[in-house]
Amino acid sequence: MVHRLHLISGLPRSGSTLLCALLRQNPRFRVAMTSPVASLCGVLHQKMCGGEFSVFFDDPKRAAMLRGVFDAYYPHVEPEHVIFDTNRTWTARSALLRELYPQSRLVCCVRDIGWIIDSIEKMLAQNPLQLSRMFNFQPGGSVYSRVDMLMNSENGLIGLPWSTLREAWFGDEAKRLIIIPYEHLVKEPERTLRKLYDELGEPWFAHDLNNVIYDEPDYDALLGMPGLHKVREKVEYRERKPCIPPDLFAKYAGSSFWAKPELNTRGVKIL
Repeated sequence: MVHRLHLISGLPRSGSTLLCALLRQNPRFRVAMTSPVASLCGVLHQKMCGGEFSVFFDDPKRAAMLRGVFDAYYPHVEPEHVIFDTNRTWTARSALLRELYPQSRLVCCVRDIGWIIDSIEKMLAQNPLQLSRMFNFQPGGSVYSRVDMLMNSENGLIGLPWSTLREAWFGDEAKRLIIIPYEHLVKEPERTLRKLYDELGEPWFAHDLNNVIYDEPDYDALLGMPGLHKVREKVEYRERKPCIPPDLFAKYAGSSFWAKPELNTRGVKIL
């Protein structure tokens, strides 16, 4: 049974895989770069609220069934173990998570939109013989047409989590958010991790920042993006020039709402 749960969410290409790779060094933590639990909960929730069988469910039963998804996916969890379930859609379910696991926190990795787009384009350039599931395996097109798909607020790889993160940021559950900017994690990993441990009320564990190992080759191959979730062994910040046109950077230059103190009206914790 899952006793202690936190969620990792936020924006893509913003350090969540690196964060998972670091946290999983702690033997008390169970964490991976993504899981299907959010999707499973979504399908089950829909079935319990709509259709011919919805009359057989009340709120306590719905809550028990949804907790059962976590318990089934994470069996044999000791009471002292902490589950970190990762999915970018958790920010759209913050109120539901409050009902299911009131003590849980939403750890959200963020990064400037321009650099997220640039990171995706860099991965595409590194795999020219592959076609990506991100773009429905369609060949051709331009960076501008791909960005339009990425930024779609209903189903875009960036646009959807960016929209749901804004919703959580300005909503009643904002106090449960923990924001980790990408630059903070890669430039000051130990300081960032120590602050995260403090926020979660967990005893400190000394992480090996020079021997970080994580890779998901089968999952990345399915996406048509080999190496997408492969983590470099040493945590460090690397300067590089962007590969996307400067007008795209300019277009999304003001989208980092977490970097504007005047917009942090709910006092969200930023590490």
